[in-house]
Amino acid sequence: MSDLDFTRTPLPAGIAAPTVATILAFTEGPAVDADGTLYFSDIMNNRILKRATDGAISVFREPSGRTNGNTFDREGRLLHCEGAEFGPGGGRRITRTDLKTGKYEVLTETYDGQRYNAPNDICVDGRGRIYFTDPMYYDRTQMEMQLEGVYRIDLDGSVTRILEQPAIERPNGIAVTQDSRQLYVIDSCPIVGGNRKVWGFDLDDRGTPSNQRLVFDFGGGRGGDGMRLDADGNLWVAAGIMTPRGPHEATTVPTGIYHIETSTGRLLGRVPIGEDVITNLAFGGPDGRTVYVTAGKTIFTFRAPVAGQVAWPVWK
Repeated sequence: MSDLDFTRTPLPAGIAAPTVATILAFTEGPAVDADGTLYFSDIMNNRILKRATDGAISVFREPSGRTNGNTFDREGRLLHCEGAEFGPGGGRRITRTDLKTGKYEVLTETYDGQRYNAPNDICVDGRGRIYFTDPMYYDRTQMEMQLEGVYRIDLDGSVTRILEQPAIERPNGIAVTQDSRQLYVIDSCPIVGGNRKVWGFDLDDRGTPSNQRLVFDFGGGRGGDGMRLDADGNLWVAAGIMTPRGPHEATTVPTGIYHIETSTGRLLGRVPIGEDVITNLAFGGPDGRTVYVTAGKTIFTFRAPVAGQVAWPVWK
């Protein structure tokens, strides 16, 4: 057996380290149905895929309007954040699919007469109200509104902008407790010195946030992207980078799922995920403890010690 330390092997003479030539997929927006089917976005290829319980992958919708985030509502309908990333054809709206009937409908596509930027992530509280984030991470010349906000869709279909700058620099991942009392938003601003923070808010009976507080700060590394809540009220956050994409981020936050105690901001642990770019996660499985992670071109899975919070009674 060779006694060489392969981890210390240098590059051949005259060779520079390789760079990414192309990206074949960019997975995002995982959501798990009651029967265990995983739905997730491939933004790069403008489609939504689904993974059956036997592992078979098929196309659910193509084109998808560059859908990013997905989640289920209390009736088991699949909600979509149709964005504006990785090419033309972005819907820039919130849509919904009834998986039983196949009905596909637009919930909102403008606010005060202006198109949304690039709806990113979405969640539903215990009363059935929908919350979504609307940043713009790519071609900012197409922005019709000059701010990036967080919105609430009420049961009557009315839409309210509930957060905007300067409270949050650039809203990304979002999660809400099923008692409808706490809202969490990832602030991920890709500029030098920009926020890499998770904010917490109290929600009143109308779903209006207040008492903004810092839950966790990832510092100068790539912070959180998507996140989910577990049954204990704590957060699981997809964060980190292996290869920085510019001077705005460092390798100080390795890729993984970070388990954060919401009451104290204490980091409880990290599940390492060895791929760029890690984007989001969802709980599923018969007991709600199977976690699916979207990262680059790959879906990872692991078992959590506690079930996830969901907007409808998937698990008994």
